[in-house]
Amino acid sequence: MASTHGDLRHLLPGNYKRLVSEWLEEDCPSFDYGGFVVGESEGEARLLGKSSGIIAGVPFFDEVFSQLGCTVQWHHAEGHHLPAGAKTHCATVRGPIRKILLGERVALNILARCSGIATKSAALVEILRRQGWHGTLAGTRKTTPGFRIVEKYGMLVGGADPHRHDLSSMTMLKDNHVWACANNARNSAVTATAAGEMSIENIAAAIPRAVAAAKAVGGFATKVEVECRSLEEARAAIGAGADVIMLDNFTADGVREAARTLKEEWKGKGRLFLIEVSGGLNEENAAQHVCPDVDILSTSSIHQSAGIVDFSLKVSLR
Repeated sequence: MASTHGDLRHLLPGNYKRLVSEWLEEDCPSFDYGGFVVGESEGEARLLGKSSGIIAGVPFFDEVFSQLGCTVQWHHAEGHHLPAGAKTHCATVRGPIRKILLGERVALNILARCSGIATKSAALVEILRRQGWHGTLAGTRKTTPGFRIVEKYGMLVGGADPHRHDLSSMTMLKDNHVWACANNARNSAVTATAAGEMSIENIAAAIPRAVAAAKAVGGFATKVEVECRSLEEARAAIGAGADVIMLDNFTADGVREAARTLKEEWKGKGRLFLIEVSGGLNEENAAQHVCPDVDILSTSSIHQSAGIVDFSLKVSLR
């Protein structure tokens, strides 16, 4: 099910227009040889949706053609689900044919990719809702450099949470952060194994130092999340004041047991925290990890392994 929380274009920062300009420049950095053949005749093109999926990426599509002096009239709103086996007339682009063709590939690439992510996100949300789980499905930061805003936007249209947008959005302490924090501080209570890796016990001992350092600079407004590989690490993170506990690469049974145990142990003790589950989740196995004690499932599968929704532009003279 696609997002129903209003017009998502109002979320976009002003710099998305600069990104669109860069994408247009990348596609045509010098002469437009094909466009020279076409000239400046006015015309229009029909945007056809040719495969099943959710329309997403409308603001980016619109901006491509706005920068080229064209207009776009949509016949189906963002979030509309296109049927399989039909060519659906989604929108009409009007303006100089040369400019329509100049923006064609950039606009279609954005729309196809964003729509694919929205479709993939919505499919996994639906699977989880059918299990009776009402927690949050979130994407991850494993996005394409330079294209993150489009991919995160697609997640939102598909009804998923975009998680953190960048390193400044939230403090996430992974095992490498904890190890490096302890090593940098030369904490004598935390020692590395012969292989240079810390044991689970040693990481648990180092977590409070890392959380305290993060909170000291992040302040009250920045949440702290800790990646935990064991119940011991999770307990240490909660005790240190972490806001989100990520159970990483636990088995499905292990997730349910650990989440239940942690919520029971800290019930009524004044410590509020969320439990997030991550690690290899997809449409085939995500539902196995849900239970009332799990608040968030995070996965890169809704964007890294998403396909596209197929669109084309068909030009006609006025």
